[in-house]
Amino acid sequence: MLTAQDVKTAVSRYWSGRAAGFDLGASHNVLTEAQHQAWLDLLREVAGPPPLTVLDVGCGTGFLAMRMAELGHTAVGIDLADEMLAAAQRKAVDSGLPVTFRRGDAEAPPHDGAPYDVILERHVIWTLPQPNEAVRAWRALLKPGGLLVLIEGIFEMSDRTVYQQLEAHLPLFGGRPGEELAALLTAEGFRDTAVRPLMDAALWLETPARPRFMVTGRRPHLTASYIGHRDLQEG
Repeated sequence: MLTAQDVKTAVSRYWSGRAAGFDLGASHNVLTEAQHQAWLDLLREVAGPPPLTVLDVGCGTGFLAMRMAELGHTAVGIDLADEMLAAAQRKAVDSGLPVTFRRGDAEAPPHDGAPYDVILERHVIWTLPQPNEAVRAWRALLKPGGLLVLIEGIFEMSDRTVYQQLEAHLPLFGGRPGEELAALLTAEGFRDTAVRPLMDAALWLETPARPRFMVTGRRPHLTASYIGHRDLQEG
């Protein structure tokens, strides 16, 4: 029987194998200046003005962390896929952007650098064997009032033979509707959850054939009753 670590190793190996051509796709990178500006406009609106501290979990080749650094935030990206991480590090050097990339588990991110103002991910949560634990860990690393951003969708899985073998071990395999992910955030203590469609062709260079959306939620500000019920449980 596969352990969670076995699944993470298989998933990381799969994405490392795709790293070389990953940035050629408009769903993974910005290929035109108009697309670039569309993502900057979206992230500026959602995150708010700089400077903020930002963690990009499952960062891949660094798309979100680099956009946030462009907007003036202090950004860190983590990933377990070594080849993806190497590509992100090369891009950071080439761009001159002040962004840090390092190895780290999206389900158990390193605590140094926390607490963060914003934690975000793109197309990651469905690849995790323990998504609830991941959301719990992300919440713990946010400042009170901090923002969690999930950029997700419903994905075509017919060509992902590696993932088909892992399907039984991935609770959110292939993606879930935004409302379901918002309910997951609420169950793990987030407030003000919202779902925003991301079907604008400007973001992807074409109108997506399948749903794309953003799910957001905030870690509550600390109150005496909230500390008593949740935060003291976290130690």
